[in-house]
Amino acid sequence: MSESASKPVYLVDASSDPVVVRIDGRASFQNSSCLREFIVEMLGRGRTRFILDFQLCASMDSTFLGVLAGAAIELHKQRKTAPGGSIVVMRVGQRNLELMRNLGLHRLLTIDAGDAAVNLPKCDTPLEQKKASEVESARHVLEAHENLVSADEANRAKFQDVLAFLRNRVEQK
Repeated sequence: MSESASKPVYLVDASSDPVVVRIDGRASFQNSSCLREFIVEMLGRGRTRFILDFQLCASMDSTFLGVLAGAAIELHKQRKTAPGGSIVVMRVGQRNLELMRNLGLHRLLTIDAGDAAVNLPKCDTPLEQKKASEVESARHVLEAHENLVSADEANRAKFQDVLAFLRNRVEQK
């Protein structure tokens, strides 16, 4: 397998309604900032309906889940002026579903845990992960974990050490 074929990737169809994102591989702190930027860009264009397909998602970490929480929180803010927005996650699998529920994301996202065959648009545009400095990466991870606390206050105790470490890291630079 070539290096590019083994890299996790987000494939999108930005022209469909809803916007479709297919997660292929491991969704993590190493590759989730491009997804955050994409969703922010789509929201800026008035696109408020999203489907995230997790069928090929091998695993995900708390930073990626914090990016999802942040997207849902931002969408919730926009619903006041643009009702009808939603983020639907589908074909998440049992382990990923458990992770989402443990962090309270089931209260922010619409979760379709079924594995039924779904006819989604072809997602063939990969999002490009830009190189980030150590401080930019730390800010991204910190923001994601703060989103998880905003999503569910019980997450503060789960991530207090991570939050303290990252705040210290960001403030040192």
